[in-house]
Amino acid sequence: MPDIRPNVEPGGIFPRGPASLIAAAAEPLPDLDDPAFGRLFDRFGDARVVLLGEASHGTAEFYRARAAITRHLVEHRGFNIVALEADWPDAQALDARVRRRKPPAGKAFSRFPTWMWRNREVEAFLAWLEAHNAAQAEARPQRQQAGVYGLDLYNLAGSMRTVIDYLDRVDPEAAGVARQRYGCLTPWVQEPQGYGRMALSGRYAACEGAVTAMLKDMLERQLRERGAGDEALLDAAQSARLVRDAEAYYRAMYWGGAEAWNLRDTHMFETLQALLDAKGPDAKAVVWAHNSHIGDARATEMGLVRDELNLGQLARQAWGEAARLIGFGTHTGTVACASDWDAPMEVKTVRPSMAGSQEAAAHDARVPRFLLDMRPGVNSALRRALVEPRLQRFIGVIYRPETERWSHYVEARLSEQFDAFVWFDETTAVTPLARGGGEAAGEDDTWPFGV
Repeated sequence: MPDIRPNVEPGGIFPRGPASLIAAAAEPLPDLDDPAFGRLFDRFGDARVVLLGEASHGTAEFYRARAAITRHLVEHRGFNIVALEADWPDAQALDARVRRRKPPAGKAFSRFPTWMWRNREVEAFLAWLEAHNAAQAEARPQRQQAGVYGLDLYNLAGSMRTVIDYLDRVDPEAAGVARQRYGCLTPWVQEPQGYGRMALSGRYAACEGAVTAMLKDMLERQLRERGAGDEALLDAAQSARLVRDAEAYYRAMYWGGAEAWNLRDTHMFETLQALLDAKGPDAKAVVWAHNSHIGDARATEMGLVRDELNLGQLARQAWGEAARLIGFGTHTGTVACASDWDAPMEVKTVRPSMAGSQEAAAHDARVPRFLLDMRPGVNSALRRALVEPRLQRFIGVIYRPETERWSHYVEARLSEQFDAFVWFDETTAVTPLARGGGEAAGEDDTWPFGV
């Protein structure tokens, strides 16, 4: 069991070390439902992209905080893209709801981990965004309203379906070509992880060229028709990109190393870039993703040891100070998670942070919830102290507290990793819409539309 005693001076009154600098720089945060919470993040409103992290995929306070910040940026700073660490075809259902578009076929977020986006906290944000867009409908056409989009690449089947459905409507002959090109992937749409093993055997080598050709055709069509503002074409072109990148990703998984991770985060960055391009020069995006994706990988052992890049690094390299990276952390509480991939959701206790970690220093500052502004030129003494590498906890959809040090901690330089850090000393698990692997009564067929 790690030493988790607070890092305080004898007598137990004042924090010392980095905790004292955190305590001095910490800006206490108001209640999450108070509009003042979102206003505190107005300082980042001049950016074109604001990336909001999370230290786990199952913590209510992280989702609620991102929702409060996003509400402010949408209402007062003109942000019109909410990009999620979610698959493009699944997020289409959310976008259809909030912008009152025709819903796509099939159920959204029906695969593990369902609680990551099917939860009460996300539902509350979607309800707000739908109402906000409806109130803006006369002044702001549907295309200019704030939409919800997915950056990730796991839903191979949904993406193939989007491409073919679009081509069936506009060019049936091309749809036939797409069916032929995607045919080699069809056996793997339900379990695409199995594709990598078969691809390495050489039996499905033709898939790479086929899906790349499909993407090339879709992008050429998009360039020809961009002036028409066809969102269905954007959906199809992005879905074609997802199929291409997913094919490469599932092959790379079987080689191991950094390639699969790098392909995935490069895909997320290119999707975000494509969204900003499609929405025009005034487009501004908020991203919701894990700290491991939105913190600059060059400031962590991901980049320094494992040769991994990530979305936050690529955003900084592309947009400089027009991209702001905001991390989130907690000391203890509860989290929605699983013990293994595809295992049932559980609510587990988050162990108190390890001695010497970033989280332990934040806990020892003794401010229950706060914002640390770590932009260059702000809180310089704090930035210097937090540039020293310390352990930082990453909990994804899987949490294994019994091996927490080796399963969930990496070294990171906090003030180089993020522009700001949001702290909640004790947190609670998200409230899933699903119960026991299935949906609550009436929700399976109606979410996210509620009809």
